[in-house]
Amino acid sequence: MKSSIALNIGTAAMVFGLLSGCGQTGPLYMPTPPAKPQPVPAQPPAMPPVSSSVAQ
Repeated sequence: MKSSIALNIGTAAMVFGLLSGCGQTGPLYMPTPPAKPQPVPAQPPAMPPVSSSVAQ
């Protein structure tokens, strides 16, 4: 008798403990889709200026 009461209490504690961990906290909402990145125009890479004071 005593063991069945303890088993029921233990089972109930486990069920409530598992159920309390379920779900997301905070408001539920559908996230907005991310904005599409704008295409970058293709440009050739810039060449660095050539210095005339190169040590030879």
